[in-house]
Amino acid sequence: MDPATGLDPMPTPNELYDEAVDLRDKGDHAGAISKLEEAVAADPAFAIAHGMLAKLYVDFAEVDKAIYHAKKVVEIEPDDTFSYTALSVIYQRCGRIPEAEHAKAIAYNKQMGFD
Repeated sequence: MDPATGLDPMPTPNELYDEAVDLRDKGDHAGAISKLEEAVAADPAFAIAHGMLAKLYVDFAEVDKAIYHAKKVVEIEPDDTFSYTALSVIYQRCGRIPEAEHAKAIAYNKQMGFD
């Protein structure tokens, strides 16, 4: 509690992420999603939270949301090979094979230094 205001401070995006991990590990995926959505609302560039949201949404077959968050990771970290690999996996799990192959090719090119 903040002694000056008497209020509990707002959790940071990292704290919200940690809470989401705990909830996910306990099987409360909906609770985890809620915490992660709070985290990315507070910090839209919080790539790791977008990545976990993509994974959780694909598990719930919420394809559009899964792809949105996977693409956000690539937007935030365009030079990270793994971001494209994760996007490829999300596309594949959503049944969008041509997009999965394209993202995989970008990941390969980045890894090999061809971009």
